[in-house]
Amino acid sequence: MRRLAAAFLAATVATLVLAAGSALAGTGGSTGIAPLRPTIGTAVAFDKSPPLRNMRMIAPGAGQQAWVKQMATDRSLVGRVANTTHQRDGALQNGAAPNSMPAPLFTFNGPNNVDNLNIFGFRVNPPDPNGDVGQHNYVAMVNLTFAIYTKTGGLLYGPADTGTLWQNFSVPDCTDPSGDPVVVYDEISNRWILTQFTTRGPEYFNCVAVSTTEDPLGSYYRYAFSTGEFFPDYPKYGLMPDGLYITTREFGPTIEYQIGVYAINRHQLVEGDPNPTVVSFYLVDGVDPLYLLGDGILPADLDGKRMPPPHSPEYFAGTQDDDYAYGAPFDAINWFAADVDFAHPASSTFGLTAQLPTAPFDSNYPCAPTSRDCLPQPGVVNPAQYLDILSYRQRPTFRLQYRNFKTYESLVTNQSVEAAPGIAGVRWYEIRNPQNPVIYQQGTYAPSDGVNRWMGSVAQDKNGNLAAGYSVVNGTDVYPGIRYAGRLAGDPTGQLSQGEATLQNGAGSQLTTNSRWGDYTALTVDPRDDCTFYYINEYYPVTNIVNWQTVIGAFKFPSCR
Repeated sequence: MRRLAAAFLAATVATLVLAAGSALAGTGGSTGIAPLRPTIGTAVAFDKSPPLRNMRMIAPGAGQQAWVKQMATDRSLVGRVANTTHQRDGALQNGAAPNSMPAPLFTFNGPNNVDNLNIFGFRVNPPDPNGDVGQHNYVAMVNLTFAIYTKTGGLLYGPADTGTLWQNFSVPDCTDPSGDPVVVYDEISNRWILTQFTTRGPEYFNCVAVSTTEDPLGSYYRYAFSTGEFFPDYPKYGLMPDGLYITTREFGPTIEYQIGVYAINRHQLVEGDPNPTVVSFYLVDGVDPLYLLGDGILPADLDGKRMPPPHSPEYFAGTQDDDYAYGAPFDAINWFAADVDFAHPASSTFGLTAQLPTAPFDSNYPCAPTSRDCLPQPGVVNPAQYLDILSYRQRPTFRLQYRNFKTYESLVTNQSVEAAPGIAGVRWYEIRNPQNPVIYQQGTYAPSDGVNRWMGSVAQDKNGNLAAGYSVVNGTDVYPGIRYAGRLAGDPTGQLSQGEATLQNGAGSQLTTNSRWGDYTALTVDPRDDCTFYYINEYYPVTNIVNWQTVIGAFKFPSCR
């Protein structure tokens, strides 16, 4: 019955995508996209799992094979793009700030690639480190395992094959080691949401597990949401009071490309309703200018105890660069809104609401011999072993954090850029008044010390202090490692004025020739005090073909209490 429902939903999606596409008005990006018509659906499979603590953890294998599995994700829409002259960054902060960032409160090891070797018999690249912090726990997910900790790093479960959570589910694809995991902690209901996509095909799914209590070792409501014959690459999640929002960059069986936007009724999810309402929209290549779609958009993700104003839409951000192949006329943040009415889902709308010109930035980094061979490492002389910056992906990187500060609403995000010729930096943004959005401040953090900073994640605490976590490397003496920088709410705008601190120094280089580094990381905020930042990222403890380790660390600004 569930498979028949899935097939029906897939056919319905395909039909309505075409209908929506034919009704859209391409506007060249200057005045927006005509509102999209929604597709209404539900889950194609549902059950309630036994308590996770009682479920059989899939046993480690012998670990005899040492080969590396490259994750089948993050497809490119274009081939190699020739690099042009560097475009000067219009928001560059290249001077060293005073070293006032607080030191880590503690760090602890997260899942690593030896876990993959022991469980599956192969290593994985990239890890895509992700996690979130709750009232009592931290949950980490990587390609292809997950683990549950106390908030100070005591290991309670795992690392285990992500499929452990999905065993005996009616959609067996969800038990596959597929990847692109995202963890979301619902601090409204104190529930954990653990996710991954599927890659088996020919029908694809977003698999979503929602804890039935605040205990991540307890039982879960398990859902599968079909995307039909479209592979839902790079799924990103944002939680708001009304819904769980998912965005994907989707590839059809031949050359089709679209951005999928999914809104799932949050109340039904946490209550274990087997038929939650799903409202979907599709931005289709060939109808919308490609630079508006880019390589994905991020949904806003709520932090803090103050909810958005009543009847607020959900917000989404994308970016575009006039120096890249998609034909953008200027550098900008593309701002979208979904007004989803779960009581009357057919009345829901989604559209582009603003294009916000940014200070100039350059995302077209000079990589060679391939577009992924970008950032040099100590002791590495083969450019095919340089690290992927992923700045050429026309999208911001996880998360788009939302906060309501009572007198104003604020959203923050970031992207990797070429801050100076041959130097990677972190461009970060704060957008305020999202229904009539303005870029309140922006900056590119790249102190002039020859160190590349990229693959960032940014967030604010309850006082409006902002932090950014990211990867670092150079070609001489800085091995791939993890640092963070920040600013206090009253500091000069556009500046991470508190300087930089080290979460984890690297001690080795990655030698795989596919150059893949993580596609995203996660900076989250402890919901208990709304002050303490938790950050997960990867580093190398020794030089190896692909032997990454993840680290989770916590820090907070002393002024936040």
